[in-house]
Amino acid sequence: MIKAVNTITIYRGNMSMKKLLAFVLAVLVLFSLAACNAQAPQKEEANTEQKSGESTETANTDNSKSDQLYIQVSALGNLDYFYDHKLGMKIVGEELGVRTEYVGPAEYDMNAMIAAFEQAIAKKPNGIVVVGFEPSLDPIVDKAIDAGIPVVTVDADLPTSKRIAFVGTGNVNAGRTGGEKLAELIGGKGKVAIMTKPGQSNLEERVAGYKEALFKYPDIEIVQIVDTQSDPVVAAQAAATLLQKYPDLAGIACVEAAGGSGAATAVKEAGLAGKVKIIAMDRGNEVLEAIEEGVISASVAQQTALMPYYAVQILYNLNNSKVDITTDNKAAGVKGVPSMVDTGVVIVDSSNYQYFKR
Repeated sequence: MIKAVNTITIYRGNMSMKKLLAFVLAVLVLFSLAACNAQAPQKEEANTEQKSGESTETANTDNSKSDQLYIQVSALGNLDYFYDHKLGMKIVGEELGVRTEYVGPAEYDMNAMIAAFEQAIAKKPNGIVVVGFEPSLDPIVDKAIDAGIPVVTVDADLPTSKRIAFVGTGNVNAGRTGGEKLAELIGGKGKVAIMTKPGQSNLEERVAGYKEALFKYPDIEIVQIVDTQSDPVVAAQAAATLLQKYPDLAGIACVEAAGGSGAATAVKEAGLAGKVKIIAMDRGNEVLEAIEEGVISASVAQQTALMPYYAVQILYNLNNSKVDITTDNKAAGVKGVPSMVDTGVVIVDSSNYQYFKR
């Protein structure tokens, strides 16, 4: 009996030891699983931190670009025509994620424009866009270039300055296009006058284009080239004088924005609407209204908003996306940007004027 009791006691002791070992093993397994689960979130968190770091780096890059500033300096900001310049600067700034500004006097005042340019340089922008009204702007453009600020001219060029590129209408072709349209409207014969602002390079080129087109018609005579001073009131007075001087005037060609509205006023007041054919320039509301009324026959419209739009693109690419044309662009004297972009023209007349209304 005693042996039996001892055997049972031992057996029961062995069973207790097995249960204890099983319990300990179960606890160890649970701890191991908990440890694995604890490590998994840490890895996931580490991955999340890495992704967050990449986003931050991207954000920092974007922020560096959002800090970039591009300024357009112009004059005549009161003219409807320059609405498109302002629009182009606004759109390109939004698309590229950079800051843009449009500055300059409301009138044709080169001293005030130069002062605005000086203020623009003081802001140390990443680039400046400027309308090259006249060579008196060359020194201030060169000053910006020498200060390390790239400059692109738009609308009117300053080829004798250090500017890096020009973006604007191919002006000779614009004049040629207007000349062909005027010749068509007057049946290839008659007296015509051209209204311009002398001394402005882009306008001189347009006049040259008109002459080139009209000289192909031996029965068309250019009787006078008139100064509008880029002022609609002055243009109206000049056109009225033309109509008195040449009562058989067949057509008036205008190579800048103020001429068209001025010529329309004079022709309408003289009761010659539709008889004297007017080719205006650009797509101001007063020009479009005169086309609708039949006072202006057609207008040569520039794609003006594209000028500052592509000018800032050039400056932006120069700062952020340099193309290695050579092994050392700077040493080779290569700028790595297009030197000229022609934004083209469109003939606006009774068939399509409504689409140009703002």
